[in-house]
Amino acid sequence: MDRDDHLAEIVDELVAMPAFGVDTEFHREKTYFPQLALVQLSWGDRRALVDPLEVDLAPFARALEGPATVVMHAASQDLEVLHRACGVLPRDLFDTQLAAGFCGHSLPSLSSLVERYYDVHLPKGDRLTDWLRRPLNEDQRTYAAADVEYLLGLQEQLTAHLAERGRLEWALDECQALRARGQVVRDPDDAWLRIKEARSLRGETAAVARAVAAWRERRAAELDQPVRFVLSDLAVVGIAQRRPKAAADLARIRGVDERHAKEARRRGDPGCGGRRSEPGGAPAHGPRLRAGPQVPPGGGPGGRLGQPAGARPRDRDVARGHSAPTSRPCSPATPMPGSPRLAGRSGRRAHPAPGGGRGGAGLRRPGQPPPRGPRAPGRSGLLSPAGRPRAAAAHRGAGMARAAATLALRITSALGSVAREKGSSSPI
Repeated sequence: MDRDDHLAEIVDELVAMPAFGVDTEFHREKTYFPQLALVQLSWGDRRALVDPLEVDLAPFARALEGPATVVMHAASQDLEVLHRACGVLPRDLFDTQLAAGFCGHSLPSLSSLVERYYDVHLPKGDRLTDWLRRPLNEDQRTYAAADVEYLLGLQEQLTAHLAERGRLEWALDECQALRARGQVVRDPDDAWLRIKEARSLRGETAAVARAVAAWRERRAAELDQPVRFVLSDLAVVGIAQRRPKAAADLARIRGVDERHAKEARRRGDPGCGGRRSEPGGAPAHGPRLRAGPQVPPGGGPGGRLGQPAGARPRDRDVARGHSAPTSRPCSPATPMPGSPRLAGRSGRRAHPAPGGGRGGAGLRRPGQPPPRGPRAPGRSGLLSPAGRPRAAAAHRGAGMARAAATLALRITSALGSVAREKGSSSPI
């Protein structure tokens, strides 16, 4: 069906039905967002194939939000596609695959369910079929119509079996939970978690991987291209591990096309080793990635509120208020604060001062006047000696997190400049 007025007539009929079946065919191999190619409908004894390339699907939203139950099979991806095409999700959803699971059938395919309940073998479709090509041949039409032909019958039989076992409410609740997840929102800051090799990274390396993967996700959505067309997973992990500081370093990373690094150097991109000159002739930036923009409070991209991005476990503990060990290990040359030690060859015992510092700075000899106690809070704003190791560890952790975030900003800025220059028509 390829006419808007015909779709309007079908929508009027669907709204008056107790239930109707829906399936979709789509592609997303060459795009970031799924491309809807066909919508299959079944209600009563009628079937329809709707061509979304010719018909505006906006009126179909009225049927999805109507009182009828929308019956689908393995609906998770179809819900995302319908929400993008119509802007709404079904008000009431019944997923035959989920319902069959509550009947003890695990998570079966549609063909196995039809074979079990109807002893009918559905036609096998070609996995490589191009559903966007027109016109559709007879085999494609037959296969598409068969996907919705038995949905309503399966709903009735599965509902009866679930009611007999007392599991109907369980299945319906799970179907509604699936419906609620149909509005897919991908957080770019979580994109690095979908890279298997990146999930094991820690510290600054993880912070860079998170920032680069987030940039890649946003760029892919902007261009409507698969993320692998923008930057490969291998390149994201390589950039995070190598942390390039110049265009030559970026070009040597596996998975990064050397042409893009050369282009960044030619353009004088300061994030990839180039020197961009001001009108007076002086270079505006140095060749290193570290000399980048200021990182906003919170640790830069991906930093949680109150916790810098890429902070190590010890630094996160400090941010939460827990104590952290000093950076130097205990040794005979480095006494523990508060413990006496022999000073020099004379054998005289030195008396440690409160909060003894590194290298014996907090020790005093006999007869030396005791140091002044900590100032009262609010008078000077200085920390007490006992709190200084903790503050120093927190400061070091925050500094490392800021350095990692700054480096990630410079790398993503360089990648973005190259992508805009070349139009991102080919993978990096």
